[in-house]
Amino acid sequence: MLDNIRIVLVSPLYGGNMGSVCRAMANMGLSDLAIAAPRRNDMGEARMMACHAIDILDNRMEYPDLAAAVADCGLVIGTTARLGLYRQHVKTARELAPMALESAHNAKVALVFGREDNGLSNLELSLCTQLLRIPTTNEYESINMSQAVLICCYELFVAAEVYEAPVEKSELATSELRERMFELWKETLFEIGFMKDDKAEHMMLGLRRLLSRGELSVDDVKIMMGVARQSLWAASNSSS
Repeated sequence: MLDNIRIVLVSPLYGGNMGSVCRAMANMGLSDLAIAAPRRNDMGEARMMACHAIDILDNRMEYPDLAAAVADCGLVIGTTARLGLYRQHVKTARELAPMALESAHNAKVALVFGREDNGLSNLELSLCTQLLRIPTTNEYESINMSQAVLICCYELFVAAEVYEAPVEKSELATSELRERMFELWKETLFEIGFMKDDKAEHMMLGLRRLLSRGELSVDDVKIMMGVARQSLWAASNSSS
């Protein structure tokens, strides 16, 4: 689905922004970049900012205007920071991401970003079937083009559910193993003089609460038991 999403930049002013957009796209699994009504940009700066996403920059398509850039697209989403009579139906990237991905099953989807200084014109917005606005504070609403692209591509990437979170390799510690750990720590705390008989129950409840705030894996428990054993050894050797 992400292969069918096209990022369209309209007359970008700075080569650095073009390169940064390529990097943002690569981060989120997109590769189709189109430039509408291109200007003369510093391509050396663009290549530097693209970092390892130069292939996206080199494979970009250029069109004389926005109409040509989105001619083969079904859903066309235009970004805007301004509100007005015909911009009241704007949605966030998070709201539009599912729609964009659904449409991408059957046709190209364009996500359009305007000029850094003036955004998209009313004529260009008229070519868009949906309008998108990134929520910001009222005190400062301007967002750098590459940052805006990254935010929108991130929402698409998350909605596509292609990211696989790392999985804990060590199994969850059993109750029996945890109890062995607590017994070892109890012995250690007595040995080093950290607690006395009259405070032992209270201190062990505190230790249990501390070590039960999150799940403990087998590896976690083995590390904690190793620390306790080493502490016991150090305490025994120092006394002798």
